[in-house]
Amino acid sequence: MFFERFRRLGAAYQQAQRVRDIAGVLLKYGYEDLARHLHLPSAERIPVRRLRELQERVHLIPPPERLRRACEELGPTFVKLGQLAAARTRILPVEFTDELAKLQDQVAPVPFAAIREVIEAEWQQPLDKVLASLDETPIGSASIAQVHRATLVTGELVVVKVQRPGIQKTVAEDLAILRRLARLAETHLPEWRAHRPKALVEELARSLEQELDFAREGAHLDRFGWQFRDEPSIYIPTVHHKFTTPRVLVMEHVDGIKASRIETLVAAGFDPRELARRITDLVMKQIFTHGFFHADPHPGNIQIMADQRVCFLDFGMMGYLDVRTREAFVDLVWGIARRREASVAAALLKLANPEVEPVRSVFETDVAEFMHQHFYRVAGEVHFAHLVTHLVQLATRHQLHLPPDLVVMLKALSLTEELVRRLNPEHDLIAQAAPFMKQSRLDRLRPRRVLTNLLEFGQELTETARELPGELRRVLAQIKSGNARVNFHHEGLEPASNAMERSANRLSFALVVGALIIGSSLIIHAQVPPLWAGVSALGLLGYVLAGGMGILLLLAILRHGKM
Repeated sequence: MFFERFRRLGAAYQQAQRVRDIAGVLLKYGYEDLARHLHLPSAERIPVRRLRELQERVHLIPPPERLRRACEELGPTFVKLGQLAAARTRILPVEFTDELAKLQDQVAPVPFAAIREVIEAEWQQPLDKVLASLDETPIGSASIAQVHRATLVTGELVVVKVQRPGIQKTVAEDLAILRRLARLAETHLPEWRAHRPKALVEELARSLEQELDFAREGAHLDRFGWQFRDEPSIYIPTVHHKFTTPRVLVMEHVDGIKASRIETLVAAGFDPRELARRITDLVMKQIFTHGFFHADPHPGNIQIMADQRVCFLDFGMMGYLDVRTREAFVDLVWGIARRREASVAAALLKLANPEVEPVRSVFETDVAEFMHQHFYRVAGEVHFAHLVTHLVQLATRHQLHLPPDLVVMLKALSLTEELVRRLNPEHDLIAQAAPFMKQSRLDRLRPRRVLTNLLEFGQELTETARELPGELRRVLAQIKSGNARVNFHHEGLEPASNAMERSANRLSFALVVGALIIGSSLIIHAQVPPLWAGVSALGLLGYVLAGGMGILLLLAILRHGKM
């Protein structure tokens, strides 16, 4: 029991140290107001002169760049948080999301001795029992892992992705702090509540859980390969599951050309227009046919093989859309293509599934304005990234919360458009998506699909009818016994509650000060010993305490800017 308490005390101390580090970085980049609102400990102790010095160093840096630099300095968890905020475009203005999209997840490599120790601990055997050679210089070093070329004892060329030592502990501590900060943000920053910071942190936690489990990444790659098993235009690298663990991933080494290196591709005899078409075709099949898609298809994660096959890399972040969400998204785009504002509004409501629907007339007017802004123009002028940003902003304006995986899918399509337009500036992403959406709508009308839906509906209706009498009996029994309750959930009362609590505390404090003054006066009047220069020392001590407490009360009032 003693050692458990000691361990918890050490963990609490480490977390407090990390909170101070976070506060220091926020102050360094000019976010002192945020640090104070969130009551970060070191924020209250920074002298005004020191704050001014920090502000002078960063005031020339544009605010979006300051935010990006702060995320990079805070480490991997905050880098991923920034990337997630960039993907969820409703959180920040466009200039901030564009800057956060540049977040570099590249850091100095870990010494090879530490990497070797992680590998051997995971394999529970000496490294040379599995690998004939391992390049000590990494070919890539990110905040979560780094990648080394290697050769198996069987002679196969592979890459070994190794998790950085201690990264899981760091991420766990940062997530605990972020959960606390998210609660504080929703309490003390009412304007942030619409962005649901607690939900954002939980989404970040799920994303990091995937990325920190390399065995899961290997499973993702296997599923991806299975769904494209009959596709001749894609190359799927092989995972060596025998040597893959949650902290080490071993997979086939791929020798290709990055899709962003257009000059190299042209020199090798590739047609950039055909590559743009192939990449888009594969992304559309991932989303509309299979519903399981690569969530980060940036140029570094797509390589072109010698036989023109496309190879996707880094399967740590994947997205999944169920059939219902896919079909609702198809209805959304189909309504846009047919210029039907009411159909688009209905599809958007189906995607968001709100508890309270917005005013339909106002919502449809905003949808019509959105369509007019993006779709009544030449096809080549439609930019999917801008479309996604404005679509999510439209949903936020009407208190609609789109499914996280849908937002990730929209961001993946934006990255795809950015890449294929570098390969072919005239490429029309939406036009190439049209056949897939048409096929999705036709699939719903197939006799087998219609019959299956009818059978499922009938089964659910029968089960509901069978359970209804029992549910009614339970409700009536609760009413008769007096156990029925009606729960009310109040929202938006936290600021008023905090203000009342603060006022009550100040009033109590003032009463104590007044009581000290009155009591000290009575003690002095009664000349209660011991006496000092003919005056009661206890009474003088009471006056000193009352004066000190009065000063503290005044400072607390002045700190909040209200008398």
